[in-house]
Amino acid sequence: MIDLTLEEIARATAGRLVFGPTDSTPATTVSGLSHTDSRDVTPGSIFFAKPGEFTDGHLFAPQAVENGAALIVVDHELDLPVPQLVVEDTVVALGALATEVIARVRAGGLLRIVGITGSNGKTTTKNLLRAILEPVGPTIAPRASFNNEVGAPITMLEVTDETEFLVAEMGASGIGEITRLVRMARPDIGVVLKVGLAHAGEFGGIEATLTAKTEMVTDLLPTDVAILNLDDPRVASMADKTSARVLWFGLDARADVRATDVVSSSQGTSFVLVLPAEPGATGASATVERPVRFRVLGEHHVMNALAAAASAHTLGVGIDDIVSALQSVQRAERWRMEVMGGARGVTIINDAYNASPDSMAAALKTLAQISGPGERTVAVLGEMSELGEFSGEEHDRIGLLAVRLNIGQLVIVGPAARRMHISTINEGSWDGESLYFDTPDEAYEHLATALKTGDTVLVKSSNSAGLRFLGDRLGELFS
Repeated sequence: MIDLTLEEIARATAGRLVFGPTDSTPATTVSGLSHTDSRDVTPGSIFFAKPGEFTDGHLFAPQAVENGAALIVVDHELDLPVPQLVVEDTVVALGALATEVIARVRAGGLLRIVGITGSNGKTTTKNLLRAILEPVGPTIAPRASFNNEVGAPITMLEVTDETEFLVAEMGASGIGEITRLVRMARPDIGVVLKVGLAHAGEFGGIEATLTAKTEMVTDLLPTDVAILNLDDPRVASMADKTSARVLWFGLDARADVRATDVVSSSQGTSFVLVLPAEPGATGASATVERPVRFRVLGEHHVMNALAAAASAHTLGVGIDDIVSALQSVQRAERWRMEVMGGARGVTIINDAYNASPDSMAAALKTLAQISGPGERTVAVLGEMSELGEFSGEEHDRIGLLAVRLNIGQLVIVGPAARRMHISTINEGSWDGESLYFDTPDEAYEHLATALKTGDTVLVKSSNSAGLRFLGDRLGELFS
């Protein structure tokens, strides 16, 4: 974070400073990182005591002080020997401080900001864009999936006066949340990847999801750029909702940034990247293209690569540097199409960090595409959470898709996913190709002995189902 005095932080957050028996004064400068987890605090950090669903961050303030916090932000005064900033709402204060820091750094004229949202692909796109931008200049991007009202401002507070690029991943579970994040960061570039059923239960349906994701581009200025997925009609409709210049990406031949000659294999995906010759250039004659050997598994990740390439192109990065960075990335993220195992001819693809109907379908299609002749495909599937009233029919649809893709063996895990198992049986074309287990441990015991040479195994579920740890166990077993 940039240097700020305690008094400046108090003004930015509308807080009241309280001093313990220390040498600190309102003029004391703080520049450490901000945290809501006391375990992450290091000397000089700011600790925000955030109330949680199951516990309260104020209970961990003593540990934060012990770890060297220079300031704690609280909603009531605590008996601790450290400067305290008392505010009405610590999460609101976190956002207010991020807004102030971004505004100050922006005033220096160096910082460019990319905001990324979408029902799927945010973290992968963020990682790809970071890989492209880091060789170009100092870049800040979120750790893991820091994309909500807490994680996003924590990332924003990492910027300094030397930061050239901030990649801000912006997620939401309700209308208005992306608007708050956009108004903190004020992106120069707003990227929308896809509007799907992920979190549809929380949003209240696909149209509400569309409204929420559109917030990424409605506040953009005419001098900004909205990077939109031309292949998704809902995202394409956002062009009428923004005053920014629109740059299209997709497989559609009309897209400004597109991929042609896409070929998937167990080694990744090859394609030809087509970019405008110059930012703002139009027409087929004003394009450049390069072949890309993209090692991230799954054809669906090509769209994320295109979004990252479009963003980097807009920021002035050349196509050769973009391609070099894309080819250097070996995996999307931990537990996202992560290839493991290999011993005894068994390959494990651990993609169980998150799951929506769209990402589940894409992963199953990838599994079907990459298997060779005589090789068996095995899909270990768990619940897709946060679908609300759509849950039943979407689990049915995925079960039927697995049958129609001719997946060799289905292993369904957990009561919340059992409907997928039932739907495959009701399809009537299978006899024993779908198995159901109540727990990951039971599934592991079966798979440990049932998997055989030539098997390619996809492990896919929402985070809450915990199958990512099952994937890890299988990966270790066959490593």
